[in-house]
Amino acid sequence: MKLAVLFNGAMTMRVLVTGVNGFTGSYLVKSLNYNGFEVHGFTRRESSFDTPLIAHFGDLLDPACVCKIVHRVKPEYVVHLAGVSFVAHGDAESIYRANLIGTRHLLEALSSLPSTPNCVLLASSANVYGNSTEGVMSEGTPPDPANDYAVSKLAMEYLSRLYVDRLPIVIVRPFNYTGVGQSSSFLLPKIVHHTVARMDTIELGNLDVARDFSDVRMVAEAYARLITKPNAIGSCFNVCTGRAYTLREVLGIVEDLSGHRMEVIVSKNLVRSNEVRVLLGSNLRLKSVVGSLPEYNLKNTLKWMIESSLSS
Repeated sequence: MKLAVLFNGAMTMRVLVTGVNGFTGSYLVKSLNYNGFEVHGFTRRESSFDTPLIAHFGDLLDPACVCKIVHRVKPEYVVHLAGVSFVAHGDAESIYRANLIGTRHLLEALSSLPSTPNCVLLASSANVYGNSTEGVMSEGTPPDPANDYAVSKLAMEYLSRLYVDRLPIVIVRPFNYTGVGQSSSFLLPKIVHHTVARMDTIELGNLDVARDFSDVRMVAEAYARLITKPNAIGSCFNVCTGRAYTLREVLGIVEDLSGHRMEVIVSKNLVRSNEVRVLLGSNLRLKSVVGSLPEYNLKNTLKWMIESSLSS
């Protein structure tokens, strides 16, 4: 176990962020720093960070290691982002171990602290709603997970119920979100990558399905605000825009921004049978607790991603 001190300020609110060096974590740290937190990051591998934080290196699958770090930090707030985040990840066992067992180790360690944290935010996923319900999903929509990733996230939510009498837990269910730094294995970064590379063709699935796409900067700000809201404790929140775009619309926006047009090859491997045409979330509960969040329309987000790729 090594401790790398990368934080130089004198802040008072200690927050522990797992998965701190992932896509979402890097943006969350910026929001937390801006909002006056002393950020402690839990990460499996040594990394360089461009934002102030104290990094703790360990493995969530090692319960003794998790307990040691948690008792060292004594966090006042916790944001649990670590886990497998890609739906198409091929190793089912690693999905369940990371998303379920790792979470259990964290919750056990937190519940053994002499002083209970003010909030423990667990990142679930809108994938728990599945692919069979059309239209707008509220937090009351019955879960219907359709893959191992979604099942693991729903199981994590049920696991957390075992700790609600000991820990102040908040669940978030983010819908699709994107931004600079997201892997090109995800849909929108894939489109941006192909566009910036001026590729002639791109393989996609059904172009007429519509999905709710958020900007990662909005998602990070939502998490940073939620952990400070006592009335959020015990609730589940969709994190989304409430606006859906089809892939055809996304391609049109990217073409307008870049001036580059690609031939789209619809791959049978990427088309799901009985796929839901429109899937988006209601963010009314979220806004009722955290207020208005920074708005990034999809065109601005895609422009940011394209310009970043061109300059790198």
